[in-house]
Amino acid sequence: MKAARALLGIDQRELARLSGVSLPTIQRMEASEGVVRAVVHSLDKVVKAINQAGVELISAGQRSEGVGRGVRLIERS
Repeated sequence: MKAARALLGIDQRELARLSGVSLPTIQRMEASEGVVRAVVHSLDKVVKAINQAGVELISAGQRSEGVGRGVRLIERS
């Protein structure tokens, strides 16, 4: 989420506004280690807002169907 916000040039407050999720919820999600801990409905709203703003979130092992440049974090053992 932090990387998506950085690409969009928005802060947590703006992501909360775009997604309709509270600022404390965004803060909690971003403070999660590893997998984001959140209510599925809230996480879905945030993901949709990020996508609508122009950033594609790519899950581990998932191919990107989008066009353009991108980045992916490499997991190290």
